[in-house]
Amino acid sequence: MAVGIFDSGLGGLTVYDAVSKAMPDTAFSYFGDNAHAPYGVRDAEDVFDLTCRGVERLWEEGCDLVILACNTASAVALKRMQESWVPVETKRVLGVFVPMIEALTERQWGDNSPPREVAVKHVALFATPATVASRAFQRELAYRAIGVDVEAQPCGGVVDAIEEGDEILAEALVRSHVEALLRRMPKPEAAVLGCTHYPLMTATFQAALGPGVTVYSQADLVAASLADYLARHPNFVGSGTEAKLLTTGDPARVSNKATQFLRRRIAFEQA
Repeated sequence: MAVGIFDSGLGGLTVYDAVSKAMPDTAFSYFGDNAHAPYGVRDAEDVFDLTCRGVERLWEEGCDLVILACNTASAVALKRMQESWVPVETKRVLGVFVPMIEALTERQWGDNSPPREVAVKHVALFATPATVASRAFQRELAYRAIGVDVEAQPCGGVVDAIEEGDEILAEALVRSHVEALLRRMPKPEAAVLGCTHYPLMTATFQAALGPGVTVYSQADLVAASLADYLARHPNFVGSGTEAKLLTTGDPARVSNKATQFLRRRIAFEQA
């Protein structure tokens, strides 16, 4: 039994890296659907089907708790999965939006009090086209905060460049997308990297945005939230500490790209 982490490709490794460092005594299994990445340009039905398929594979590995470390899957598929697909008596599937919303609004997810004023008023959201189109981030934020202006920038091509291991292209695309957003919102106070691939480019986002913008990256927030969740639900904690990483792509190629971005040896197996 292990905690499962699902992503469309390499991006969820930012979450895996953070949670495995925060909880070294916890076993994790990672599933990267590299053969079908990126999800951010797919339609909702396709994203739902692929996400369900990946989660089922992690269930086969004994992962009764699965984290969707993919913002597109969290935005497009998670609500439908939780309402009509996940057998909630025995399994849990959680997304990565919750910790980010909690950080921005400074309130716990279970706090159902009316929306209130928060410190941050101007938020730049960088995400995949599918996540931006879903408006899931804006919707969840509006439930909890008032007076927050969110400017969303669909970052086409960034995930593809990261999956290809082309850091130079990824950096150029990030700078281009940041420039496009700043033309519409010249002075954001905070920037949300709404795709788990994007923390691999945090330094580039920060440099393009400038030192006055707080960049929120999901990995550490998710790690802290997961540690709290497991403390409250110890039945989902597996035994052992061995990690297993699965991919629908070519294991050797994916391992090389993962090692390149995380700067430590990462070995994938065929899913």
